[in-house]
Amino acid sequence: MEYNFRDIEKKWQKQWVDHKTYQVKEDESKQKFYVLNMFPYPSGAGLHVGHPLGYIASDIYARYKRLQGFNVLNPMGYDAYGLPAEQYAIQTGQHPAITTVKNIERYREQLDKIGFSFDWSREIRTCDPEYYHWTQWAFIKMFNSYYCNDEQQARPIEELISAFETTGTEGMNVACSEELSFTADEWKAKSEKEQQEILMNYRIAYLGNTMVNWCPDLGTVLANDEVVDGVSERGGYPVIQKVMRQWCLRVSAYAQRLLDGLNTVEWTESLKETQRNWIGRSEGAEMQFKVKDSDIEFTIFTTRADTVFGVTFMVLAPESELVAQLTTPAQQAEVDAYLERTKKRTERERIADRSVSGVFSGSYAINPLTNEAIPVWISDYVLAGYGTGAIMAVPAHDSRDYAFAKHFGLEIRPLIEGCDISEESFDAKEGIMMNSPRPGTPEGGLVLNGLTVKEAIAKTKEYIKTTGLGRVKVNFRLRDAIFSRQRYWGEPFPVYYPSLRSGKRENRPRHHLPARTEYNAGICRFISLLSALYGPTQQPGTCRPGYRPVLAERRSLRRRYRTCYRPPYLFPFLEQVPL
Repeated sequence: MEYNFRDIEKKWQKQWVDHKTYQVKEDESKQKFYVLNMFPYPSGAGLHVGHPLGYIASDIYARYKRLQGFNVLNPMGYDAYGLPAEQYAIQTGQHPAITTVKNIERYREQLDKIGFSFDWSREIRTCDPEYYHWTQWAFIKMFNSYYCNDEQQARPIEELISAFETTGTEGMNVACSEELSFTADEWKAKSEKEQQEILMNYRIAYLGNTMVNWCPDLGTVLANDEVVDGVSERGGYPVIQKVMRQWCLRVSAYAQRLLDGLNTVEWTESLKETQRNWIGRSEGAEMQFKVKDSDIEFTIFTTRADTVFGVTFMVLAPESELVAQLTTPAQQAEVDAYLERTKKRTERERIADRSVSGVFSGSYAINPLTNEAIPVWISDYVLAGYGTGAIMAVPAHDSRDYAFAKHFGLEIRPLIEGCDISEESFDAKEGIMMNSPRPGTPEGGLVLNGLTVKEAIAKTKEYIKTTGLGRVKVNFRLRDAIFSRQRYWGEPFPVYYPSLRSGKRENRPRHHLPARTEYNAGICRFISLLSALYGPTQQPGTCRPGYRPVLAERRSLRRRYRTCYRPPYLFPFLEQVPL
């Protein structure tokens, strides 16, 4: 007898739907269990093999827990925003909401055929205003909060404002982008605009200047995963590194709590270790270095304060603001050429690539202990987002510094007795210190010779703290999350500046959550304009969807886009920044 699986599966799938077999209701008599899958992006291609691979495993577990008597919540949804849908809309002239719904219907059909035990009554679509209304509500809560390090929790921003009005920044221990210092009188004397800019330094959701992957042809910021070999995965357009003002979430404030929380979750030790490395807690010290023949000084962070006597050069990240300040006229052309090459590489590529590149800035820094003049170089192995974007290079005891020094013929000065640096650096934090300082070299009041590495680290930290050369600090590799919405088909920020509408320059952000009717206002013109701006090139006058006008016409359209299609009267719930 033939097994007619098609009819059998249809029969039982219909039975599950008719009897709402997997619909979950609150039941206090049962223990709750939540199974959460990663929501798929509904592309036009439908499910790929990786989707059921994960969903089948979690569905087996959901069924297992249900048979154990648990009240199992096993929902499904769609991560429905994204650049692919927007690009498809530009090419075809169709609204991305239409194509997204069609794709979701195809996904649902395929998921139903597999027979998953999802509770479809709780389906989520991230592009639905009914859904992102609440994520925007959460965003506003974070915008109106700061993080108190003493209490290890978020607090209302009004409390911070009250403290500024009473004592200024005195005694403050809060998470911030930059350490600021001012009195209560100085705070009160500032304009509302200045006060709002200062508060951005403390808000959990804040506007900040950050390095992003910018694609000029797509007109948007891309995630690292969307960039392959310096071009966009979608369309193969060039991508550059660029500092832009972006909305960020201050997740770095929660780094220690995340680290401590790993001890409370039932994960494998290997997975926990991966997470610890990702958070990247580093105990070290910040030190100030002055620039020779200049009033400029800059801060570096190091976990090996004991190696300060072995510094033979400094390195700046290409994105550092110090690059422009320290590059001499004689080196300007070389530095500009290097920066142009570097900005085409993503941070991930720079971390993975162990090849050596760099350029001399032409300036020198002064070692605060030995008074030696140290050359300042620029290299892409230093990242602007970690530490301060500047390092003191100790090639004898750091592998990347060693490779750089070997490549450019810079001095390599060993600090550990008996260490062999003929072929590679000696990175182990063990041994007895030497050359700290070298015979006949000023020691600046600190002598580490004869101490163990552990003793030398502790003594150096204490010395720089008591002499004011720096401070002891804990750093984390974990960075603040960046929110880079797409040109249109991305979750809108619930913040805008009303100055564009009124003509009056107001700087206090206003908060609006979208109504469904507002969401579609003006979209046909918006998509048509984007098609003209970013579609393939065509002759003047042919600005229909899917084609791109010549340069002069594009410039005119972009002016129209900036002046007519971004103001809040069209999208009153979007974040708007005065142009």
